[in-house]
Amino acid sequence: MIDPDLMNQLMEAACDNGASDLHCAVGDPPVLRIHGELERLDMPPLEPEDTETLMRSICTEAQMKSVEENGGADFGLAFQDRARFRVSVFKQKGMVGLVLRQIPNDLIPLSKIGLPEEITELLYKPRGLVLVTGPTGSGKTTTLASMLDFINVNRAAHIITIEDPIEYYHYHKKSVVTQREIGADVPSFAEAIRRALRQDPDVILVGEMRDLETIGAAITAAETGHLVFGTLHTTGAAETVDRIVDAFPTNQQEQVRTQLAAGLQAVISQILLPKLDENGEVHGRIAAFEIMTSTDAIRSRIRDNKTNMIKSDLQTGAKFGMMTLDSCLLNHYKNGFISYEELITKSQDPDSVVQKLKEDMGEE
Repeated sequence: MIDPDLMNQLMEAACDNGASDLHCAVGDPPVLRIHGELERLDMPPLEPEDTETLMRSICTEAQMKSVEENGGADFGLAFQDRARFRVSVFKQKGMVGLVLRQIPNDLIPLSKIGLPEEITELLYKPRGLVLVTGPTGSGKTTTLASMLDFINVNRAAHIITIEDPIEYYHYHKKSVVTQREIGADVPSFAEAIRRALRQDPDVILVGEMRDLETIGAAITAAETGHLVFGTLHTTGAAETVDRIVDAFPTNQQEQVRTQLAAGLQAVISQILLPKLDENGEVHGRIAAFEIMTSTDAIRSRIRDNKTNMIKSDLQTGAKFGMMTLDSCLLNHYKNGFISYEELITKSQDPDSVVQKLKEDMGEE
């Protein structure tokens, strides 16, 4: 029989070790993800009754019922005053598994995230759509939370967040912040956006633009005089525009392109990489970005369905805060922040990156 306090001990271990995730699966000891790598704790493998006990120690009756009836439950969980966790409890092979993602209590200042200063200009815009995109675990939530905190500190605005579940807690500073959780406070993202428009918002965060109805509602909210932030699981600015347009039926796509051309303020696409210290050892993680901001040229590309030409605009748009993912990766490598392997495997055009590296070395 496991210690009934084990879950608290595991969350404490996650906090102490700076782990991003905690995995609890039958047949394996608890596992922490530290700096992107999985590390097993020095404990016996978990038995089916162990994961069941762990689930019962953190789930409400309603959440356990959801696991039983729907095969899973997702929710936010506070651990003392140290951190919050986004919890996913699920059934696998008829047994219970758990994954807890750590959400640190302290928000990272925008300057430390690594975004160019020009990005802060977006946060004063009266309206439009700002998308932060990337694969799962790429730090999108952290970037968005830092952006909202910047607005909260610097603007007198009404910020409404719509999340599933609520991750970072925001407290009223210069702004008023309303945070709504799908399932607990409102049934769906699309419904929450529609209701938000009647709640005098200035800024709306849509935690996930996961379906056509939500994407349409977010675009409409951005058009009607609100600054809307949203996330998509895409990599790259052009790919993000294409994904949004392709979500709509063919007969609506031209209209959506026109709406996006007018309303899209920026796409910030990011990935997280193992960060090297001065000794070449992995210590922490670093974000790499591709950034597209709205210019006349970008608007024209979107409107005319020429997203394949956006990449060249990013390469020449540094004065607007734009950058390609490959140029960001190259800078990280030259500064000794990432390994050569990460540079090559994560770049979108490895051949061009290698060529650029050779040219730069030749100049030196």
